[in-house]
Amino acid sequence: MAGLERLSEELEQLKQQGRYRLPAIWESGSGSWMEMGGRRVLQMASNNYLGLTDHPRLKQAAIEATQKYGVGAGSVRTISGTMDIHDQLEQELAAFKGTEAALVFQSGFTTNQGVFGTLLGAEDVVISDELNHASIIDGIRLTKATRKIYKHKDMDSLEEALRGASSYRSRFIVTDGVFSMDGDIAPMPQIVELAERYDAIVCIDDAHASGVLGHCGKGTTDHFGLHGRVHIQIGTLSKAVGVVGGYVAGSRELKEYLIHKARPFLFSTSQTPAVAASCLEAIRVLRTSPELGERMWASANAFRSQLQADGFDTGASETPIIPIVIGDSARTMAFAARLLEEGVFAPGIVFPTVAADKGRVRFIITASHTADDLEFARQALLKVGREFGLV
Repeated sequence: MAGLERLSEELEQLKQQGRYRLPAIWESGSGSWMEMGGRRVLQMASNNYLGLTDHPRLKQAAIEATQKYGVGAGSVRTISGTMDIHDQLEQELAAFKGTEAALVFQSGFTTNQGVFGTLLGAEDVVISDELNHASIIDGIRLTKATRKIYKHKDMDSLEEALRGASSYRSRFIVTDGVFSMDGDIAPMPQIVELAERYDAIVCIDDAHASGVLGHCGKGTTDHFGLHGRVHIQIGTLSKAVGVVGGYVAGSRELKEYLIHKARPFLFSTSQTPAVAASCLEAIRVLRTSPELGERMWASANAFRSQLQADGFDTGASETPIIPIVIGDSARTMAFAARLLEEGVFAPGIVFPTVAADKGRVRFIITASHTADDLEFARQALLKVGREFGLV
């Protein structure tokens, strides 16, 4: 077909650059050990931080909701109405996050599209950390707002951007709570102080912080004790919560405004009853099971310290996200392929997701990983790391 010939050419370029890959095909449900190609493989790349994807309470909630409500929601919520299970999820999610209200979207990506696309106009300026997630970047691109980028976690750079933004109707500071590729945490106390000094709105994306940071996984705002000082909290229900979806938590006026204006909410059918019910049960599990997070953190801290002692470059990691920095794309992908041969799945992450010389395999430590699992991964890393001259 005319105009599509370039696709094969660009795919060939990806292969030549060592960046070509297709999604792995799994033959079992999500867990610490999974089936691939008829053999057991240690899964070290899943966002299932707390092991909730196969929690019996979540599975039972999904089954009961399907039996009661059916498999679909029927339409968008503003047309066919909201099922009580969706309303209950939002009420308990807001209470969990310490806000007046919450609104659930189909994914974290669409949440960012809905929030930024609705709240930001040509009269506004949005100031974004340079390493923010692609969903934040794309959400901002949908708006006509002026965009300013500040250097990663650099408060002098942020303040410089704020100084030059006094003439705008509103100033939005947007940051990830936990940065997905490096596993470091945003300096929220300093960000909030600058926002208050320059009359700016603070929006935090807690995709990798929900269920991970804060008491019982309440997120970055709770982690730093900043309740009431962070205006908008965005997150996902697809990672530590263990299911799928996204949410925004904030004031009641924010929720009502988004219900009327946010296009992803207005023009997409809502979550299935089974998804809403299992998300609701996950929030209840989080509130009553702090030991899951404690186990995850203890394992992550021990694993990171051991890898650093072995000589691996774990970058700026300070959370259960632990990258092993390799370098160029082809070398990184080859390293990941060798790990898989050794029975460890930690795919290569390369440009454009990260800088061209910062390719890495990214490990995510979960509450489901045992000490034996992590030692298995470490031994595989040591074997392959020696072959590649990393240790």
